[in-house]
Amino acid sequence: MLANIGYAVAYTGVGLLLLVVGALALDLLTPGHLARHIYEERSVNAGIALAAGFLGQGAIAFTTIWTNATSGFGRALLYTVVFGLLGVLLQAVAFLILDLLTPGKLGEMLMQVPFHPASLVTAASQLAVAAIIVASIWP
Repeated sequence: MLANIGYAVAYTGVGLLLLVVGALALDLLTPGHLARHIYEERSVNAGIALAAGFLGQGAIAFTTIWTNATSGFGRALLYTVVFGLLGVLLQAVAFLILDLLTPGKLGEMLMQVPFHPASLVTAASQLAVAAIIVASIWP
């Protein structure tokens, strides 16, 4: 049981670090400071985009752990890091492609305080990319 607690702590630590990396990536893709837009300016759009990124990263980490746990702790943890970072990268690429395909600057739209439908499209693309990665991991 103590080993399982240690595994849970390690997986959670890696998962939290991946969430931070994903948040930093979104922060780099958007103008201003993302946390300030969400928590001080109360931008629902920024919150929706970040929440979708978190949910996608969580799904990727869950699937990686779930499908690789029997191959050993070290290997499963490594796969979680690799696929988690791949998720961050591919979600960023999807964001940039969506930005190219839509009028205006997507990052600016997501930082607006009044609701903008672009936040839902961005969230859907983040979750879709995560689902594709999950499908590639699942046996």
